[in-house]
Amino acid sequence: MVRVVLVCTSASELNGHPTGLWLEECATPYYAFLEKGYEVILASPAGGAVPIDENSLGDEYFTDACKKFMHDAAAVAALCHTKKLDDIDWKSVDALYLAGGHGACVDFADNPTLKSAIETVYAADKVVAADCHGPIAFAQCKKSDGTPLVQGKLVTAYSDSEEYAMQLQDAVPFLIESRFKELGAKFEKAEDFHSRACTDNNIVTGQNPQSSSACAAAVIDILSH
Repeated sequence: MVRVVLVCTSASELNGHPTGLWLEECATPYYAFLEKGYEVILASPAGGAVPIDENSLGDEYFTDACKKFMHDAAAVAALCHTKKLDDIDWKSVDALYLAGGHGACVDFADNPTLKSAIETVYAADKVVAADCHGPIAFAQCKKSDGTPLVQGKLVTAYSDSEEYAMQLQDAVPFLIESRFKELGAKFEKAEDFHSRACTDNNIVTGQNPQSSSACAAAVIDILSH
């Protein structure tokens, strides 16, 4: 059975701003992977309950997948009892998928355990994927030759203009688009808050919550071949 680890943030605050997981970015890939018959393991840096960004529960953002998730006892239980990153055998994983939300800026950006997990999965030619703020974790990662993971790779992530639109450009540790470009990535993006997913070999990235379906589909496409 294909095994996917879906990693969510454990952080509920970003420099005084309430935050957490953006639910859509977990719910949509969760069901996309389950429908393919994959084993889906929900994980987080601290393990246990994942905080949900209350804004992601607002009418405008509470998608059908979110509604299904919040009324699904098994899904809610999994999100309340996530596995700790340290407790996962990453060599047994077929895909690692990082969900976003601004909480990821707190505990994904400088996380040695997550860095090691991503590098291990990537080095094994398995899939590493991330949506929205999830890709912030890739900035710390390196390939086996010591070069940045994203160097020369076609990637996307929450764009600088989207960060400014939300007026959180000074709250985040760094702007992902700018950092990726500094690291030599080929960065592509859609208009603000429109869907864009990029695939470069076994690296898959999505730009924002609107990209969750496309990002999950790109992962499934790789795993199906």
